[in-house]
Amino acid sequence: MQIQILGVPISVDERDRVLEKVRSFLREACFHRIATVNPEFLVLASRDNRFRQSLLTADLRVADGFGMVLAGLFQGEEVPRFPGVDLLHDILSLAEKDEYSVFLAIRQDGLSSYDEIRQALLKKYPRLSIGGLDMAANELKNYQLPATTYKLVLCNFGAPEQELFLESLRNTPGDVRLVMGVGGSFDFLTGKQKRAPKWLRALGLEWLWRLILQPMRFKRIWNAVVIFPIKVLFSRSSV
Repeated sequence: MQIQILGVPISVDERDRVLEKVRSFLREACFHRIATVNPEFLVLASRDNRFRQSLLTADLRVADGFGMVLAGLFQGEEVPRFPGVDLLHDILSLAEKDEYSVFLAIRQDGLSSYDEIRQALLKKYPRLSIGGLDMAANELKNYQLPATTYKLVLCNFGAPEQELFLESLRNTPGDVRLVMGVGGSFDFLTGKQKRAPKWLRALGLEWLWRLILQPMRFKRIWNAVVIFPIKVLFSRSSV
């Protein structure tokens, strides 16, 4: 089941159902893409049609961010929240268990390097087969995956770059079965960023934690916390 938020369908399936879809994606010998959609994504999609189309072509869109939950409640629907870092761990657990190899497309100028991320993942998932590299933004546009047996591709470039890049792999996927953008999730694994305490996350105040730690994110947080609710309000009033 899905709900429309700013014209983008978002899954309202519970965690067990979503994970069952993930398992089926990994079993099927064809390309699938998951998008973890947050309020900032939808504000950007309202201004960037190419990014919007990329979201619409994803095979599964789940809600990431407390604002998405509130937008659902505003429409009388309960929208389960799937923080990207939590869904990432679920997917990596499945990949390790079923021996699916993983390719990491890592932002070269990000907080965590490919080597740091790989080592952090292997500490938690020692049997995981991992490849990848550090990449510059301009390398994403025409990058072709090496001819290997990678089944899973994860990219941490953030929106819109990661989603556009991952969707471009649909044309020549090779053996890839599942791709997902992970934003800053790897930085939590390497310890370069601290995740908000559980009680703040439960109250939907994770954005405040990020603002305190990273004041330079003010514009992004403004879009998610102020602009997004305004857009949701006006989109419903115009129906």
